[in-house]
Amino acid sequence: MRPDICHPVSKVIANLQLFFSFFIFLFHSTFMSLALRSTRAFRLNGLLAGAAAAGALAYYLDNKPSTGGWSKKPLAAGAALNQAAAPSKPKEEYQKLYNAIANKIREEDDADQGAGRYGVLVRLAWHSAGSYSKKDNSGGTFGGTMVYTTEATDGGNAGLEVARDFLSEFTYSFPWVSRGDLWTLGGVCAVQEAGGPKIPWRAGRVDCDPSKQPPQGRLPDATQGAGHVRDVFSRLGFDDRETVALIGAHCLGRCHTWRSGFDGPWGPSPNMFTNDFFVRLLQGWHVRKWDGVKQYEDDETNSFMMLPTDMALKEDSAFLKYVKQYAEDQDLFFADFSKAFAKLLEKGIEFPKNTPTWEFKTLDEQEED
Repeated sequence: MRPDICHPVSKVIANLQLFFSFFIFLFHSTFMSLALRSTRAFRLNGLLAGAAAAGALAYYLDNKPSTGGWSKKPLAAGAALNQAAAPSKPKEEYQKLYNAIANKIREEDDADQGAGRYGVLVRLAWHSAGSYSKKDNSGGTFGGTMVYTTEATDGGNAGLEVARDFLSEFTYSFPWVSRGDLWTLGGVCAVQEAGGPKIPWRAGRVDCDPSKQPPQGRLPDATQGAGHVRDVFSRLGFDDRETVALIGAHCLGRCHTWRSGFDGPWGPSPNMFTNDFFVRLLQGWHVRKWDGVKQYEDDETNSFMMLPTDMALKEDSAFLKYVKQYAEDQDLFFADFSKAFAKLLEKGIEFPKNTPTWEFKTLDEQEED
C-alpha cells in the first residue's frame, strides 16, 4: 500500500500521548467525583466528570490522524529534512510505471501544436521541486502538495493541472505510488524520452496533507533579470553553473498566454531535448511588439521566443560563460543537467542509506533489447 503520512513514527507517539491524556482526564474526573460526597456536590461533579471525559474524547477525536492517515497538526517548519520511506516496490515495478508514462507521452506526441507533453511534465517536476527553501527545508517534491489550493493556485504553477491530469490515471493503475514520486518520475521520463540524458532517481516520497504546502511566491518570475534568477536558485542551493544547466530545459515545450502570459516555443523542436536553447540564445533577439507581456523573438524568423529570465543568462557575464560552454558541447550540458536535475528533485528529502538509485531504460532501448 502507498504510504499516506509524512512522519509515521511521530504518528505513533502522538497517538500514545493522546490516549494517555484521555485516561488522565478520566482518572482526575472520577477522583473528584468520589471526593465530594454531598448530593449537590456529587451531582455537580458527576456532570463535571462527564464533561471532562467527553472533552477528553473530543480532544482525541479532533487531533487523531484522519482517515487518510495525515496528522491535522503541522510540524514545525524546517525542523528537519523530510524522511523518505523505503521504496514500496522493486525497480521492475517502477520501470513498468515509467513505460506506462512513456507510452502515453508517445500517444500524445502531436499535442500542444507539436510540443507534446514533454515540456509540461518537466515543468510539473521542476515547479514541485522549485518551491523548496534551504532556509527551513520546507517545500520541494516530498509531499506532493500541489493538489491543494495554496500551491496549485500559485501564479507560477498556472496550467500545471494539464500535467497533473495527464498523470492522474496512473494513481489508479499503480496505487502504491505517491504523488511526489509520480510527478518526479514523469519529469525524468519526459527528459529521457525526448532524447535527453539519463536522470538518476530514487523512490520514497510520501503524500502529505495541506499543512505541508509551501508559501506562494517562491517560483521564478520570468519577467525579472539576472539578480532575481540568482536569488531564486541560490535559495534552492544551486550555483551559477547548475542554474544555467537547469534553465536549459527550456528546449522543451512552449509558452501559452493563458498560463504564463508568454507565447510560443523556444525553438523548432519543442519535443526534443538538446542544447539548441543555448545555441539560439547566443543569436540575435529583439523585444516582440505585441499587446502581451515583455518577451523576445528571434531576429531571423520572428517565430521563436525567449523570456526576460532567459535573456538574463546572456546579459550576465557569470551566467554567459556557461551558456557558451553548453552551446558548444551538448555532452557537457547533458552531464551537468543530469546531475543538477536529480539534485533538484531530491531537495529537502533525506533518503534511507540503503535506498537504491535507479536509471530507467527508455522505450527505444527496450525495443532494441
